[in-house]
Amino acid sequence: MKLSPEQLHGQLQKASLPVYLVAGDEPLIVEESCDQIRNQLRTHGFSEREVLHVEGQFKWDYLLECANALSLFAEQKLIEIRLGSHKVNKAASEIIQEYIRHAPPENVLLIIADKLDGGTKKSAWVKQIEKAGAYVEIWPVEITQLPGWLRHRAKSLHMQLDDAAVQLLCDRVEGNLLAAKQELDKLHLLYPTGSITADHIIDTVSDSSRYDVFGLMDAIAAGQGERCIKILNVLKQEGTEPPIVLWALTKETRTLFAIKQGLERGLAYETICQKERIWGKRKSTLRRSADRLSTQDLEHVLRESQALDKAIKGIGAGNVWLMLCDISLTLCGKSLGLAV
Repeated sequence: MKLSPEQLHGQLQKASLPVYLVAGDEPLIVEESCDQIRNQLRTHGFSEREVLHVEGQFKWDYLLECANALSLFAEQKLIEIRLGSHKVNKAASEIIQEYIRHAPPENVLLIIADKLDGGTKKSAWVKQIEKAGAYVEIWPVEITQLPGWLRHRAKSLHMQLDDAAVQLLCDRVEGNLLAAKQELDKLHLLYPTGSITADHIIDTVSDSSRYDVFGLMDAIAAGQGERCIKILNVLKQEGTEPPIVLWALTKETRTLFAIKQGLERGLAYETICQKERIWGKRKSTLRRSADRLSTQDLEHVLRESQALDKAIKGIGAGNVWLMLCDISLTLCGKSLGLAV
């Protein structure tokens, strides 16, 4: 079966399954989901735990050896495989499937992985896990979902955040759930009773916003001009080199240009996405971005990018960060109106 993190708790209350796969790119939710599984199994007598890290010379045959080797007192055991970003090749896939087909009742297998791509999700070993056990897929908490996530998290700690506190906390920890958890835990210790206000947040919460060029691309795709300016300011303060930002902006512009040209030639959008390697949620956001911008807008951005490249190299005029801001806002459908 396929489960969300929210559904996992209910499933664990019913019965333990022989195999669990927890995968995603949100470390906090991945770890907490795994902790739920470990804690529930511990209450059912799974007192032994063996952790296997998949690295260069990892021997998958060892999984079958673990399955067949009973401990001295025949205790129930959790076998935990840390897959990370490693791919499962054909031989490893067959071993996992073989293990699942003959999974001993005294063992439970837990595989922990980074986000799985579309091909891996359709692979035989993942399908076998869905059939015999549970695949818990972890998705990042989007910006629009963050206020609700914070409120729910605070409620679980018997805390109440007013609207201003939620918004300020979102600004301070945006994109960083680990920081959000730490700050809520700290607030709970400092203010165990009563409502948490924006003043409490200002007094106690540090700015843990996680900004990088990929966050900037997400803001551009969503047309969030103000957020782009904030991200650029943070990148500048953190000492990010302008060529890195320009590279990301240029790459995004060329992708949008390819989308526009493909659509004008009558190509199906799915075909364009496959050619340009656009996956997941970026399909819809980039489609909206392309619809928002004209070919002339993108040509202007490319001309400004060339001028900016010269300014970075010291052979052209212009304020580098101001030009980066103008390019970002132009891609949002707005512009500072700098002449090129």
